[in-house]
Amino acid sequence: MSVRRLPVYILLDTSGSMRGEPIHSVNVGLQAMLSALRQDPYALESVHLSIMTFDVEAREYLPLTPLDEVRLNEITAPDAGATFMGAALELLIERVDRDVKKTTGDAKGDWRPLLFVMTDGSPSDLHAYRQAIPEVKKRNFASILACAAGPKAKQEMLRELTDRVVTLDTMDSAAFSGFFKWVSASVAVGSSSAGVSGQISLPPPPPEVQLVL
Repeated sequence: MSVRRLPVYILLDTSGSMRGEPIHSVNVGLQAMLSALRQDPYALESVHLSIMTFDVEAREYLPLTPLDEVRLNEITAPDAGATFMGAALELLIERVDRDVKKTTGDAKGDWRPLLFVMTDGSPSDLHAYRQAIPEVKKRNFASILACAAGPKAKQEMLRELTDRVVTLDTMDSAAFSGFFKWVSASVAVGSSSAGVSGQISLPPPPPEVQLVL
């Protein structure tokens, strides 16, 4: 009897403005998140993680991988460049359709996936972004959480995708590690309550992370 998977998708902005300390902080935060999740027996049993990055293009940085097999190389940001968030959502839709197992008559599929999106700007490909949103919503995520990092991030753009938006005022390692700690806590809640239908109730965010209501 195979354990049902909990697919977790993380979309990370790696555009030029993330270069330097922000992207370094993201790498540190991701490693901390992995360590935290690996200490959680529910998460270790069910979580499969996928990471996509987006700047002038969207790419699958980590295909959907069981938590205990995830190995992360350093994520880098180019010198300059756009924020193709629409392209990232299109890639996400393609991968969810390919990888997430649906329940059939004789087998239970995966749990409803979780999606975390982090950006320090707004979509350069706004038309594609807006076209992808209804398609993302059809994919039945258990929770979509978006993070607007730093002063230039446009919360209102993210609110078109989800009503769960958090902000980071600064883009230093304390802020990003706070965000990824919260992501890991949210994933842990998701993996232990995966059988409960409906939206999962997220843990309260750490002080660096403001929930936009």
